[in-house]
Amino acid sequence: IDGIAEMNVTFIVSFSLLSCFTRILDDDSRSFSPVTASGGWSPLNSDQHQWLQIDLRDRMEISGVATQGIHGSPDWVTNYLLMFSDTGSGWKQYHQEDGISTIPGNSNADNIVHYKLLHTIRTRFLRFVPIDWNSEGRIGMRVEVYGCAYKSDVADFDGRSSLLYRFNQKSMSTVKDVISLKFKSLHSDGVLVHGEGQRGDYITLELNQGTLALHINLDDSKLQSSASSHTLVTIGSLLDDQHWHSVLIERFNKQVNFTIDKYTQHFRIKGDCDSLDVDYELSFGGIPLPGKPGTFLRKNFHGCIENLYYNGVNIIDLAKRRKPQIYTGNVTFSCTDPQITPVTFTSSTSSYLLLPIESQADGFSIRFQVRTWNRDGFLFYTQLYQESEHLLLFFSHGKLKLTYQKSLFEKTEMTTGSNLNDGLWHTVSLSTQGLQVTLQLNNDVPSTMVTKTQLISVDSCYFGGCPSNIKDLKCKNPTLAFQGCMRLIFIVNQPVNLILVQQGLIGNFSDLQIDLCAIQDRCQPNFCEHGGQCSQSWNTFYCECSGTGYTGVTCHNSVYEPSCEAYSHSETTSGHFLIDSDGSGPLGPTLVYCDMTEDKVWTVLNHNNTEMTWVQGSSLEYPYSMQFSYSLTQEQLQALVARAEHCEQEIIYRCWRSRLLNARDGTPFSWWIGRTGERQTYWSGSLPGVLQCACGLDENCIDMNYFCNCDADKEQWVNDTGLLSYKDHLPVNQIIIGDTNRTNSEAVYRVGPLKCHGDRNFWNAASFNKDTTYLHFSTFQAELSAHISFYFKTTVGSGVFLENLGVKDFIRIELISSQEVMFSFDVGNGPVNLSVKSPVPFNDKQWHFVNVERNVKQASLQVDKLPIVFQDASGEGHIRLQLNSQLFVGGTASRKKGFLGCIRSLTLNGVTLDLEEQAKLTSGVQPGCPGHCSSYGSLCHNGGKCTEKYNGYTCDCSNSAYMGPFCTKEVSVIFEAGSSMTYTFQESFLSSQNESEQFSAIFTEKNKPRNNITFSFLTTHTPAMLFFATMDLQEYMAIILSKSGYLQIWYRLKKQKETGVLSAGSINLANGQLHRIKIKVKGKHLYVQVNNADNPLVFLSIILSDRPSLDSQVMTAGARGFIGCLSSVQINQITPLKEVLYQSGSTRVLVSGRLRQSSCGSASLDDLKTISTVHSVSGNIPMQVCCLTHNYNLRIYFSYYVYLINNFLQNLFNNLF
Repeated sequence: IDGIAEMNVTFIVSFSLLSCFTRILDDDSRSFSPVTASGGWSPLNSDQHQWLQIDLRDRMEISGVATQGIHGSPDWVTNYLLMFSDTGSGWKQYHQEDGISTIPGNSNADNIVHYKLLHTIRTRFLRFVPIDWNSEGRIGMRVEVYGCAYKSDVADFDGRSSLLYRFNQKSMSTVKDVISLKFKSLHSDGVLVHGEGQRGDYITLELNQGTLALHINLDDSKLQSSASSHTLVTIGSLLDDQHWHSVLIERFNKQVNFTIDKYTQHFRIKGDCDSLDVDYELSFGGIPLPGKPGTFLRKNFHGCIENLYYNGVNIIDLAKRRKPQIYTGNVTFSCTDPQITPVTFTSSTSSYLLLPIESQADGFSIRFQVRTWNRDGFLFYTQLYQESEHLLLFFSHGKLKLTYQKSLFEKTEMTTGSNLNDGLWHTVSLSTQGLQVTLQLNNDVPSTMVTKTQLISVDSCYFGGCPSNIKDLKCKNPTLAFQGCMRLIFIVNQPVNLILVQQGLIGNFSDLQIDLCAIQDRCQPNFCEHGGQCSQSWNTFYCECSGTGYTGVTCHNSVYEPSCEAYSHSETTSGHFLIDSDGSGPLGPTLVYCDMTEDKVWTVLNHNNTEMTWVQGSSLEYPYSMQFSYSLTQEQLQALVARAEHCEQEIIYRCWRSRLLNARDGTPFSWWIGRTGERQTYWSGSLPGVLQCACGLDENCIDMNYFCNCDADKEQWVNDTGLLSYKDHLPVNQIIIGDTNRTNSEAVYRVGPLKCHGDRNFWNAASFNKDTTYLHFSTFQAELSAHISFYFKTTVGSGVFLENLGVKDFIRIELISSQEVMFSFDVGNGPVNLSVKSPVPFNDKQWHFVNVERNVKQASLQVDKLPIVFQDASGEGHIRLQLNSQLFVGGTASRKKGFLGCIRSLTLNGVTLDLEEQAKLTSGVQPGCPGHCSSYGSLCHNGGKCTEKYNGYTCDCSNSAYMGPFCTKEVSVIFEAGSSMTYTFQESFLSSQNESEQFSAIFTEKNKPRNNITFSFLTTHTPAMLFFATMDLQEYMAIILSKSGYLQIWYRLKKQKETGVLSAGSINLANGQLHRIKIKVKGKHLYVQVNNADNPLVFLSIILSDRPSLDSQVMTAGARGFIGCLSSVQINQITPLKEVLYQSGSTRVLVSGRLRQSSCGSASLDDLKTISTVHSVSGNIPMQVCCLTHNYNLRIYFSYYVYLINNFLQNLFNNLF
């Protein structure tokens, strides 16, 4: 036994040859005399450099171990490492699941603690390395090992040898293959398996830079390009570690399972063929005849292979027995293990290796191999003979850099290589001879520098770092100390015996692991989700999420909203958006058009053929067929439609002597196929399962003997157009038309885009009315990644939102006080708590948003827009959250501390729980949650009123000059030369009121002198009439743009002969830009605001003049009218443009000339130039509005843009004068 500091210490070691799968019980009832015997192993020094090594005499398959302290003493080990090796050197550390290296030991001296290995290991040597022990005692152990004998067939390949397995026939064609083997090697490249056929089939399994690569092709290379049929899959890394790795390839047709150790990839081979056709033979360990058609240059394998099976045939056993179907080329049947001692530098601050160096008269040399994931790290330092000089070798940004420091202010540097932090072994050679310094990396061309003096090293050098406690040394780390592995260290062409270093016989060291390379690939398995690229350092991994559409430390969180409805709440406008219907789930984002111009927010999804299509010459035997593609997967379509409240798709269908349904045998002539893949025979707004069109249901078909208009078979164009709205069948994926082959028979159709509105998940809510009630769902599956988001509102100060338990693990989110939300979980390393505190209470009956995430790297908690709280995961420890109870929402498993209030839109890893449906089945919980306007009412703009709905809210825009779901869509009209509009108050509306009340009907508050006018305009023409109001022919009020583009308010009163003018600044507003005007009369004050200025103009006095020329300016502006765009006009509660545009039957509107609905916000100067040259009146379009008047005693028509607003003017004049 090696590593025992005091050889006369009594110890007992035994090996129990039990079944490899014997269950190890905590309460072992059988005799366990070797461990329970007195004595044990206790080294003289209790430190972490001690270990107990067991030689099992031969390779065994180990399934478990047991430990115990020293009987009757305070000596026991609480945690230890388990290492194994075939040769007694080059150790490998056993890791539990989740990469945990430490194994729990004992808590007293006498109890036996068993540990069953998750995966058996096959080894000859075991080493127990104590990490922690009883603080009141010393290291003390008794151990027992469980396992069974292991037999194998082994072959050793020297890099030039191979085995050939010849088939009994010329060619072997298989649709099913199973290849299994184990290998170990110190070399990063080499072919393990190869076979090929003359028509282009091949299969190659090879090591490539320490990764296993499988190349396979099943198609004839003469018929298919190699790029389209070649399949390449890689798996594993760091496989050149001289330890055994298990490989299993299972192929059935084009489906393949590819396994290395415990990691499996499932993939499908490209191409059309299912069989693998291999000619003559399969080769193992190399390609014997490179240059054959279809082969490619590869190195042969150098290492050992055992238990090699091809489709049940033991290849090595046949070779050992020298069977004729096996050709053996320089292969031996025992495994040669080279004696190489690696060393691991574990600390980025304190690791170093001090070694003696004996320089020759003309210089010195060093050589070593190194592998790491870190971009920066100290490699080598030596003081030179001249005290001020030294050589320093280190990694910088993945490059190898050498610095020769001549003096404090003089140095020379050279750099070579790149991306040297790739985890591969790299050979570094440094030598000095005479005045020349030579640096070589791998087999690259050496780099040299010339010095002025000969460089001779002093008697020592440092690898990996410098001691921090030596103050007078000039050895300073230019970067971090090295973290990684070194091996094959040579100084002056002599190998360094690191075992002697370990035993303290030469040199010195700190924070090293000698005789093993403990590098781990933290990107295997890859925890980066959604296609994120994994990179790593020695201690952790990083995910590059650029271009994935996801963010976060593991690319888990979607950067896109889940629906157009969600986008609308961020006050965006219509446009194309990427939506991610399942959020952080596996489905990717998809591009849709979000139409936010109507009262509902529509998601519009186009397909590849939205044009009118004519069909002729089709029959039931040879029908016409069109497939529609929606540029997203069926799973994405399913998620999008399922999330919507309503979906519809229009099919325009017109026919001339072409029938839809009425075949004599009942078979329909035409049908369509939806998302379910089933044939659908209902049309134009009919119902599923009903062989009819909408006219059949409404009983208004042109021939009542049929259920579709087209089935009347008329020699005229008839129509069966309508909407399909049963969303489980949508969208339409295919249409089939089969009755257009008769004389003069034809049909024309158009399948519109899929349109959906609403978001069932966004408003899915439940109200918890008792603190003892809860909803329960199936267990939350979130071993490696948990993302939970929801909204809540409450009036109480505490309560549990959700909880899910395991045996020891748990996850919980709760309101622990009125101003604090806490996220708690435990994955086996102890509870972790994250909390967010708010300066204002959360129990304010407003909706609050909670977003939590937990993954293998980090946990986070965000509430509303408060700062996010993060907690990094520990570098060592459990990473899997193992839950097994039901998920409780609104309460806990103990039914204590329940939640009172509402929870909405609860989403777990992209899946929104149906709270409403579950609430219907649960007493004390109500589906839905009232009071949305208290939180979202502010989203209704421009005077829109928030109205509650069962599952959300709507904005009532009836009293606003705007339209749209949030009253933000401008209502705009372009006026051309010669166009006009008249708005008339109906006489019947005024007849029952006296004259003092006749004009108060347009005011919301009759007796309060407050009146408002708002509108926006865009023009380049002056002068222009923007607003005109009159009581009769002698008095009026006008808002105009002067010839210079200035805004002016003109008026004449009946009581006065003079004309007054109010000037609102000296800015040219006829500049082709959109300007917003607000005029408010309050008491005797008149406020004019231009373009949302912070300080509106306030007029308290009036400029009067009796010059008749003033009236002429108003008349000139009126004669010119208005040419431009007018938008969002509102006079108190009256919105004349909306009435004209959206109430086409209104009798109060009269339109003359050509008016066009438009968007002033998007109108350009070119638009204005265009409308200024249009003078023709091409039909009256009853969609635009220009003028207001009333017909009580007078009707006035202005030919351009005139508003007759009597009561406003009456109140305005009365209030000002």
